[in-house]
Amino acid sequence: MLNYQELCDEVIRIAKEAGAFIRKESALFQSSKIEYKGTNDMVSYVDKTSEEMIVSALAKVLPGSGFIAEEGEHQKAETFNWIIDPLDGTTNFIHGIPAFAVSIALQEGDELVLGVVYEIGKDECFYAWKGSAAFLNGKEIKVSASTKVADSLLATGFPYYDFTRKDAYMALFGDLIQSCHGLRRIGAASVDLVYTACGRFDAYFEYNLKPWDIAAGMFIVQQAGGENFDFEGGKNALKNCDIVSTNGHISQELLRVINKYFKS
Repeated sequence: MLNYQELCDEVIRIAKEAGAFIRKESALFQSSKIEYKGTNDMVSYVDKTSEEMIVSALAKVLPGSGFIAEEGEHQKAETFNWIIDPLDGTTNFIHGIPAFAVSIALQEGDELVLGVVYEIGKDECFYAWKGSAAFLNGKEIKVSASTKVADSLLATGFPYYDFTRKDAYMALFGDLIQSCHGLRRIGAASVDLVYTACGRFDAYFEYNLKPWDIAAGMFIVQQAGGENFDFEGGKNALKNCDIVSTNGHISQELLRVINKYFKS
């Protein structure tokens, strides 16, 4: 049986090593190094090198494990699989906006059992493992205590390449900005999630994500006392990649608003 805490310590070390590389490269990065995977979907040598570093290190920590990673590593194993975003917030990184992170989760079968998000600009490492509380730089964190959307600060992500549901999203946006403390868009899903875990945000929602965007962060939210749903209110956020992550107190109220515009 795995010692999840010891494994988490190793993942934190690996995430910080990748983060140190990314931080160094951020001072030198040139826009000519950008590659495009699709509309507004950018990647650079920094993403790719970070992923290589992380995959190589994790393979040594847990031999025989598989990988589901943003920049090309998709060699799944039967039991243990790492879900990795080597640089979440690439657009922020490219434009010099200091909100980007390394995100690493471990899935055992269908269950998330470990999550680490290292937010590089603020040198903040959020983490949790199966059976643990959630932590930020060694201190336990909890979700907020807000009980109403009206008293909440919410986070979201704007559509940036799949615009098929933009009208529904803009209608939802227009509704919520009139009924909460405000909406924030940081530009890195993993950061939005861990900020929800530590109570900076009361909830976060976004559609059309990928597993590596949300796996680590949603696990940390869960361990911090929060809840994760898909847009239909089910527990398939990781599969559907539409996520509503909350402090647990405003879940049903927020889902009712979302379901006015996003219906199955």
